[in-house]
Amino acid sequence: MNVTKIGYARVSTEDQNLNLQNDALTKAWCGEIYKEYASGKSTLARPELANCLRALRAGDTLTVWRLDRLGRSLSDLVAIVNDLEKRGIAFESLSERIDTSSASGKLIVHVFASMAEFERNLIRERTQAGLAAARARGRKGGRKPSLSDDQIKQIKAMLKDPGNKVVDIAKQYGVCRATIFNAVGPIKPERSVS
Repeated sequence: MNVTKIGYARVSTEDQNLNLQNDALTKAWCGEIYKEYASGKSTLARPELANCLRALRAGDTLTVWRLDRLGRSLSDLVAIVNDLEKRGIAFESLSERIDTSSASGKLIVHVFASMAEFERNLIRERTQAGLAAARARGRKGGRKPSLSDDQIKQIKAMLKDPGNKVVDIAKQYGVCRATIFNAVGPIKPERSVS
């Protein structure tokens, strides 16, 4: 089996340059370096990362200059590294000196995974507490209704006239037909809904 070190370098904009990362990855013996000019917000918005991950084979090592070059959030980073581990691929971050081919590197990644889970639980708890506090003040969560109670009454009155079409009423109130149906309930079949 041919073991390869593959590098991944990323900067957020084309105004920045990859020289520092490229030099560090070359010095670390990366045979190939995938270079990306993209925000790290979403893995989907990083086509070179996708290409890099596809190129890696069992026994290879993915090397980055710093952890934040691979994932913007801790949970994103942990998900990528866990996927690599399942595929038999090691991960190395040069600045933080993390190498999952060693026991201590694997331990650090597991600590990161625990921290990511802890962070998700904190967010969930804060969200639940905020919703409970809002409910205690009489507020409901969710999106503001598209139609007020008065508008729904007006629409129901308009629908009593078979000459009024649902599509025209929807346009008048700036909503779609589905919003009208959701607001007023079923409309008699003899009425024209188009």
